[in-house]
Amino acid sequence: MNRRELIDVERIQDEPLIEMIRGNILENVHRGRVSVVSVEDGKAVYSLGDDNAPTFVRSTAKPIQAIASLLDGTAEAYGFEESHLALLAASHRGTKEQIDVLEQILALTGVDEDSLAVQPGYPVGRAGRDRLLVEGYAPRKLFHTCAGKHLGVLAWCKLKGWSLEGYIHPDHPAQREILARIEKWSDSEAGQVTLGRDGCGFPVAAMPLSKLALAYGRLANPGMSGDNEAADVVNKITSAMNANPELVEGPKRLASLLLSDPNVVAKSGAHGVFTFGLRKQKLGVAIAITDGTEVAWPYVAMSILKRFGGISPETKHQLELTFPEVFINDAKEVAGSWKAVMDNIEQS
Repeated sequence: MNRRELIDVERIQDEPLIEMIRGNILENVHRGRVSVVSVEDGKAVYSLGDDNAPTFVRSTAKPIQAIASLLDGTAEAYGFEESHLALLAASHRGTKEQIDVLEQILALTGVDEDSLAVQPGYPVGRAGRDRLLVEGYAPRKLFHTCAGKHLGVLAWCKLKGWSLEGYIHPDHPAQREILARIEKWSDSEAGQVTLGRDGCGFPVAAMPLSKLALAYGRLANPGMSGDNEAADVVNKITSAMNANPELVEGPKRLASLLLSDPNVVAKSGAHGVFTFGLRKQKLGVAIAITDGTEVAWPYVAMSILKRFGGISPETKHQLELTFPEVFINDAKEVAGSWKAVMDNIEQS
């Protein structure tokens, strides 16, 4: 791939969303784009920056990537329970509970761990990684953050009689069906979805940010998707995510905190992408932070939730405790603060 084939990010209009202030000096500005879409008509009700620009969906796609396999009866064939379904949509951090469920999936499906296309390593979560190192565990493919997704697709391939070799390649029947489902669920038109390569080896879709927001609004409201065939299995996936929020990501992760609220379906993606859907409000939200950081997510999400509602007082309290407006240094003193400047920007 040469330079001319790459997306010129300088042409994607973004806006300043979050400022980090240390002392009385502006230290960082996190720019990005936001799209809030109504499931009822598929139109944006709020946006900042260019919400039609292509955005790689990264791991926010995981619940959608599971649709085709579950429609083919994968869960019933292997006796998957809610905890297993949650791991199919997870970006695990290596907690003991997450690894235990992944081990159960291996046992239920009979998939050989060596079949996973990823390389052996340690979890992305520091606590999980440290625990395994202290206990003397060697690197494993199962410790990869996307192991649940890979196991789900391998189990599906085994059920369908498809080759397990090359299951991550775009021309594999599993990946062709996954892409078709992503396009249909996001209501994307021909040419709106293009493919890149994700960190775990899977093809990764790039679509307009507004389409990703719509997809998450539909995950929260599958009965309004117009895809009656998929609505039932989507409800099973999202119900499993809400029932097992810390399996989906991990303790104190933004997505897991939001998933603890029954009104919210949430998932993060790498390099600055975060998504959630609100059931009662019938809205989908997609956030793309231009510099790829995660630290701005909570403050963007809380700004949007302040505007549209959608979470309980208990969830709001947990968010504020976990992601306070002031940040504390290692001496336990206030070192600075976060400010949602997006609140003051007139929407696009």
